[in-house]
Amino acid sequence: MKYLTNLSNNPNYNLAFEEYCFKNLPREDDYVYLWINGPAIIVGKNQNTLEEINIEYVKENDIKIVRRITGGGAVYHDIGNLNFSIYTNSKGQERIDFGQINVPILKALEKFGIMAELSGRNDLTLDGKKISGIAQSVYKKRILNHGTILYDTDMSVLSNALNVKADKIASKGVKSVKSRVTNIRPYMKEDASILDFKEMLLKNIFEYHNEEMEEYVLSQEELDGIQKLYEEKYSTWEWNYGESPDFGWKNYKRFPSGAVEVRLEMKNGLIRDVKIFGDFFGTKEIEELEEKLKGVRYDKDHIQELLGEINVSDYFSNMTDSDFMELLFD
Repeated sequence: MKYLTNLSNNPNYNLAFEEYCFKNLPREDDYVYLWINGPAIIVGKNQNTLEEINIEYVKENDIKIVRRITGGGAVYHDIGNLNFSIYTNSKGQERIDFGQINVPILKALEKFGIMAELSGRNDLTLDGKKISGIAQSVYKKRILNHGTILYDTDMSVLSNALNVKADKIASKGVKSVKSRVTNIRPYMKEDASILDFKEMLLKNIFEYHNEEMEEYVLSQEELDGIQKLYEEKYSTWEWNYGESPDFGWKNYKRFPSGAVEVRLEMKNGLIRDVKIFGDFFGTKEIEELEEKLKGVRYDKDHIQELLGEINVSDYFSNMTDSDFMELLFD
C-alpha cells in the first residue's frame, strides 16, 4: 500500500484527483488518500442535484456543489470533515461490498477510542449515530471505496444545506438530519486538530496492514491529467447539476438497497425519454439502463421481456426484477 498526498481544499479539484488516481495509477499497488474539502455538498452520481440541496442556502453561504462518481446520497463536507479513499483490486466477482474493505478504517479509529461499527447499508455509526457515509465504484476490476468521517463538522450548516427527503429521515426512526449524525472529536481519548487526526489515522491504517508508510509521488503527466479532468468535467455545470427535463410521469420508492425515482416521458405508448435518480448503488452505469428503456412499449409484457435480457441488480444492488416492475407500474 502507498499513500497519496493532496493538500488542496478545493472540492472540485479533489474529486478530479480522486477519480484520476482511481482509474490511472499503476495497479500493482493499493493506495490510500486522505483529504479535506472546503464547504461543499457532494452529490451521488445518480441523484437529481436540484432536489437534494437547499439551493437558496447554498448560494447565500457559498457552498460548492460537486457530483462524485459513486452512488449513494448527498453529503456535506467542510474543513472539519475528513475524507478517505482506498483503491484496491477486486478479488473475484465485481460487486458492491461495504464489509471487509472498511475494516482498516474501523480498526484505525479504535486506536483513538472510537468504537464505530458498520451499520445499515453503508454507514459507520457511533452510539447509534452516523459518523461516516461510505460509497464504492468498480472500474475494470479496480475498486474505489471512499467515505466521510465527521470529525468537527458544523452541524447547523449540514442540516440546512441538505434538502433530505422526508422518507429517508423517517426510515431511520428519527425526526431530523441533525439528530442522526455526530462528530467524533468529543469521543477522542486525547483531543487533536483535524490535521493531526489525519496524520495519525494514516499511520494507523498502515500499522493495521503491517506495512511501512510509503508515498506515491505523482508525475507531472499525472498532475496534468488531474488538472484536465478538473477543468473539463468537475468544474462544469453539466457534470455537477446536469439537465433535468420535464417528464410526464414519475414514481418514487424506497427499497432496502436505496431510494429510486424514475421519470418517464411517453408518446404513442412508447417510452420516449427516461431518467432515473436515487441514492442506490450499482456496478454498471444507470445511463445504460435508461438507453435500453427508450423506445420500449410501456406495458408489462414488453418491459418484462427487456428485463429477461439484463441483470437489474447490476444497476441497483440487490434489486429484483419484481422490484423494478413495481417501480415502473405501481
